[in-house]
Amino acid sequence: MVRISAIVAALSLAACSPVGAAQDAPPAPAAEAGASQTPAVDPDSGLTVIDVTIVSGSQQHSFVTELADTNEAQARGMMFRTEMGDDEGMLFPSYTPQARSFWMKNTPLPLDIIFVGPDSRISNIETGVPYSTDSVASQGPALAVFEIRGGLSEELGIAAGDLVEFVLPE
Repeated sequence: MVRISAIVAALSLAACSPVGAAQDAPPAPAAEAGASQTPAVDPDSGLTVIDVTIVSGSQQHSFVTELADTNEAQARGMMFRTEMGDDEGMLFPSYTPQARSFWMKNTPLPLDIIFVGPDSRISNIETGVPYSTDSVASQGPALAVFEIRGGLSEELGIAAGDLVEFVLPE
């Protein structure tokens, strides 16, 4: 009975996060020459904030993005959040490109879950249904998963094949 209670408690914490164990924090890429600035931090979540740009044809869409780069941050994801701006997102980088799947348990916001392939291009976009425990998965290995407000990909014309640009801090 204790084991079942522990499993139920663990599952209740894994919302809008990778299904199964969270991934190890990825290694940071080498900093650009002369770049040694302290990254910005979101005042509410405490997560590092980076810029993510999606290049869709001749359009560029920029997002102020919370970086879920630890096991804890990836497990929490967008759980319990009630709002997300059109210029905001959350990025879940992978240590190495691998198949990824997410669910929306304890997540009240509809989200577009964008799977970024090893070539930094969108492999697929899935709809995250609020509070759903149904998994959505990458089509092949994913370098990262990027979440934005539900329906925004379609509104902006973001689609599979578009380039996703970001630099992880050191």
